[in-house]
Amino acid sequence: MTKPATAAAAGRFTTGSTMRHVAVMTGAGAIGLTLMFLVDAVTLLYISMLQEEALTAAIGYAWTIQFFIVSIGLGFSIAATALVSRALGARDRESARRASTSALAVTFAVLAILSGAAVFWRYELLATLGAEGEALEAAARFLLLAGPSMPLMSCGMIGASIMRAEGDAKRSMLVTMASGLVAVVLDPILIFNAPLGLPIGAGMGIEGAAIAMSVARAASGLLGLWGVVLVHDLAAPLRLSSVRRDMGAIMAVAGPAMLTQLSTPFGNFLLTRSISAHGDGAMAGWSVTTRLTVLAFGGIFALSSSVGGIIGQNYGAGNMARVRKSYRDALLFCTIYVCVAWAILAALSGQVAAAFSLNAEGAAVVDAFTHLAAGAYILVGGMFVANAAFNVMGRPIISTAMNWGRDGLATPLAIWLLAGTGAAGVVYAQGAAGVAAGLISAWVGWTFVQRRKAPEPQLRRSAPPAGRAATLASAPASAPASAPASAPASAPAPAPASAPAPASAPAMSGARGSAAAARLAGGD
Repeated sequence: MTKPATAAAAGRFTTGSTMRHVAVMTGAGAIGLTLMFLVDAVTLLYISMLQEEALTAAIGYAWTIQFFIVSIGLGFSIAATALVSRALGARDRESARRASTSALAVTFAVLAILSGAAVFWRYELLATLGAEGEALEAAARFLLLAGPSMPLMSCGMIGASIMRAEGDAKRSMLVTMASGLVAVVLDPILIFNAPLGLPIGAGMGIEGAAIAMSVARAASGLLGLWGVVLVHDLAAPLRLSSVRRDMGAIMAVAGPAMLTQLSTPFGNFLLTRSISAHGDGAMAGWSVTTRLTVLAFGGIFALSSSVGGIIGQNYGAGNMARVRKSYRDALLFCTIYVCVAWAILAALSGQVAAAFSLNAEGAAVVDAFTHLAAGAYILVGGMFVANAAFNVMGRPIISTAMNWGRDGLATPLAIWLLAGTGAAGVVYAQGAAGVAAGLISAWVGWTFVQRRKAPEPQLRRSAPPAGRAATLASAPASAPASAPASAPASAPAPAPASAPAPASAPAMSGARGSAAAARLAGGD
């Protein structure tokens, strides 16, 4: 068991090379996330081997619905990362433990309610995406079996985020790797009658894929809890009264974070609905494209999560020079990573289409992404880094505005402008929206980081972390449990403007306390 750091120990990101921290944490997160996303990619590959186009399309429809729920979990995971990293940076381990527990508990409960609703209304939700016929029925069966496992997945997401905030790259990677490895083993056994010619297959088809995904999520969740509770001792005892008391502090971060995260599935909903109008062949190609995105750019999603912890610790410690250097290094890492991934995608485009048995229309969708639209992730990654900075330095509303500007404004506008260019035009619309939003976000983020001042030392060390002055002045900052999904840990999300208060810190009261809380909420 790893020995927990003492309360006086500084966060590990506050010293050493910032580029090394970015590269190590992002590299570990990228490997883990890529293997986690491999669950979907491998599942889709095996389903495509059944040679039924409707089933391949069904996986795409089902994932679009689940994406909304995953994004809610990501919002909570961002809150967990923000609260824990800021507390560790301010050398307040007890507040970090309480924040971990509350984040885990709240996330599990919320995802249980949402996944239950998605399963209950699965036919209605899938119909709004344009699913029909066999694709609709297959997607509904998949959701019925895979949907209930999403709360278990939340434990893995939150656990990995907490361990990244602690700086444990290896174990956070192990959590996200687990689901991918389990799926690789179980998928062929449950989907096919005789995988590799062996008489061990269940031959359950798409239902087998859903069961394998549920088992994979459970494995990831258990490992997440193991790392947080047993290895790092970063979970306080779970008490319902504490969770209720901490809801304000958690939601002050998670609320804007979820609003920010939901923009991506909303944009994906618009794109999926537009693609579905071109038939199951195009939809199958779109299903492959979405899997290629998360596999190829897992490093960018990991970067957005990892750099938030690095910036958060240094901001909590009041070291703005390292905050700016971390931001710059993250942008450089992003540019190099995307250029390499883009080149590989373009080179393998034909082989990918053949491997997934796509027809001409589906292959055209994949080509549109690999040869042109994938390059937009250079700027989309810049937006992710900017959002991470906004989140951990007390300006989550800017992240929300940037994300919704891309997905709620630029995406539908680009779809409308390219409406006559076929299914490939929908992919080009996605890329164009990413370029426009990325340019604006990168510039605003850079300006923000250059001008931002360090929080006052008194507030960094003794004030609770909430987004609103009223919450800060009236509620203690103890926070027990909750857990997010790691995926695209991907997109950035809001964070509080200060570290949680130590258990021994005196409560602020009166005019002085209100003024301090107001300054803290603004991060100035």
